[in-house]
Amino acid sequence: MTFDSLRAATRFGTGLSPQLPPPDSVAAMLRPLRGRDETARRLPIAPYGEIRPSLAEWNVVARDWRKARGTPQEAAARTAFDKLRAAARAAAWHNFTSTLARGVIAPEGGLHERLTRFWADHFTVGSRTMRDRHLLTAYVEEAIRPHVAGRFEEMLVAVVTHPVMLAYLDQSRSVGPNSAAGRRGGGLNENLARELLELHTIGADGPYDQLDVRELAELLTGLGYNDQRGMEFRPERAEPGSETVLGVTFPNRAGFDTIREALRMLARHPATAGHLARKIAVHFVSEDPDPALVDALEAVWRDSDGDLLAVTTALLEHPAAWEAPPRKVKPPFDYVQSALRALGVPPETIMRPETGETRRLLQIPLARMGQRWEHPPGPEGWPEAAEAWITPPNLAERIDWAMRAPAALLPELPDPRAFARVAVGTAMPEPVAFAARAAESRAEAIGLVLASPAFQRR
Repeated sequence: MTFDSLRAATRFGTGLSPQLPPPDSVAAMLRPLRGRDETARRLPIAPYGEIRPSLAEWNVVARDWRKARGTPQEAAARTAFDKLRAAARAAAWHNFTSTLARGVIAPEGGLHERLTRFWADHFTVGSRTMRDRHLLTAYVEEAIRPHVAGRFEEMLVAVVTHPVMLAYLDQSRSVGPNSAAGRRGGGLNENLARELLELHTIGADGPYDQLDVRELAELLTGLGYNDQRGMEFRPERAEPGSETVLGVTFPNRAGFDTIREALRMLARHPATAGHLARKIAVHFVSEDPDPALVDALEAVWRDSDGDLLAVTTALLEHPAAWEAPPRKVKPPFDYVQSALRALGVPPETIMRPETGETRRLLQIPLARMGQRWEHPPGPEGWPEAAEAWITPPNLAERIDWAMRAPAALLPELPDPRAFARVAVGTAMPEPVAFAARAAESRAEAIGLVLASPAFQRR
């Protein structure tokens, strides 16, 4: 293996920084995964169980406002609702800017942040209403981030039983046809079962058919959530009898234990190892990864029962992970985050309160580049292909942002030649070096460096 500190920070992390040295070894890259999560401690994001307003609070205040319409209490109820909505919006903004800033301050290149983003995208969720939009990042903080160096099956259980995932894939609407509730009406919803098989575990080409989807959907009935209590098992909705999924029969159930058992079976299935080994290699290394790299990740996954720290270590220790040329294009969020890191923008600047100006600097550009914050196109998450991100309008927005944002974020721009060495590395292409020394202004020079293919690829 040929370790390269530049690629360590750019390919597997959140980029190079003028204040934080790049990692000097694989061991250094892994160090933040083994101990206390210092980045999260410095820039905390409340988990779902602690964030305010909660769903229960939202529903009570919204109900009171609806009931008060046309009565003398309407104005007070409306004021309370507006205050609640402002609190939810402030929480959502805090979550967004904290996630950005974490990548800027992350030590040893920022591998922990990249892994969190990767698995959050793998287990994509979205929001259809204002009442739960501020809860999406909290779901990542609670169900995904603590498990990125643990066992995949623990992450899978945490994700599938989380209220945000249950709401996103309509699991609370699913009723066993022969259950007590089913005999009174309602029907089976296969959304969660289908995405579990097709996306989250064994993959679209895995050894399953429609009968497996239905049997798994029946097995999952009873799994739901309450706005106040969170996830709960509802036996009156559970389909009675045994279910067979991928050839494994799960006997008549007595609560949540059978669901957990089925999820662990899916996590440990050989097809899951193959599906996710390839997905990891595609995301971090190449859209057409070396088969030897995929085989190595798959073998470690199988041998360790999905130990994600072992799989990540295998990725970083494989020569093919370092030898592939930098052809992956940074998605908009990663592009902006790595630019903020290269510029050394202080976290307190990134995390300024939401205004029209701060939204135009940080959030609106992401949507114009093609990646609206926490609005994925579907359960499959964001695309990997470079062509999805480098379209004429998206590229024009990247260039526009690169030319105007740095001067708006920093009181004084750095020397362009020094900045180019920080942003791209000492082995920068000559066109980048020329742009840094020959541009008419500092703002233009820095914009050209950030807009260069050398910075946008990893």
